[in-house]
Amino acid sequence: MLVDTHTHLYLPEFDGDRDMVMLHAFEAGVSKILLPNIDATSVNPLFNLVKQYPQQCFAMMGLHPCSVKENWEDELDNCRSYLFDSDRNMFFGIGEIGLDYYWDKTFVKEQQECFRLQLKWAKELNLPVSIHSREATDDCIAIVAEQKTERLKGVFHCFSGSLEQAQKIIDLGFYLGIGGVVTFKNGGLDKLLPNIPLEHLVLETDAPYLAPVPHRGKRNESSYLKLVVQKIAEIKLITEEEVERVTTENALRVFAV
Repeated sequence: MLVDTHTHLYLPEFDGDRDMVMLHAFEAGVSKILLPNIDATSVNPLFNLVKQYPQQCFAMMGLHPCSVKENWEDELDNCRSYLFDSDRNMFFGIGEIGLDYYWDKTFVKEQQECFRLQLKWAKELNLPVSIHSREATDDCIAIVAEQKTERLKGVFHCFSGSLEQAQKIIDLGFYLGIGGVVTFKNGGLDKLLPNIPLEHLVLETDAPYLAPVPHRGKRNESSYLKLVVQKIAEIKLITEEEVERVTTENALRVFAV
């Protein structure tokens, strides 16, 4: 069994063949799929996919840092209402949250405020978080460290930082989310992963983004998680079965799906 801990299969990129994509995932052994939210526009498509596949798909709720704009307070209120005023049992994490300094730094302070607040929600609700940290990993680590209690746990999604950053994340009790970047020639994870025990890793695709080689540049999907497994096994000189077993145990431990 494999767990895709971070994917957006509810997005329009899959509207033409979503059922086939899901079937391919199941055939590849991906039996549990975590779906982080983006903003108010993605909530209904996400919920619809969970309703269609309630045994395999699990919802998260949060505000993506790239969606922190002029209306960020309204967006946060929307997330808060779902998390606190609806059926809390329908959510298995708070995400996708974090910081993104790559595209636009106009709302950096607002991103940081949103991140802190959503981390506080996670502690209050005892839910894991899925953290986006593009060009902002050090700041994300610092804010998590500032907010850390025993109830704060989760994953630094799509990790591609340094060994020093990885160790800080592990020391905070968080996992590193590894996806298609591990197969990229100059992705850097091939040099990093030999130094990181499998016990600190979970698998993800971030579909439709970051498809692994040989699909790089094309639409990603959850079935491609097998390619991530193969590459990690190759890098760490262990069996694919070991990668699958340990990362699945890790994913079930942090997300309780």
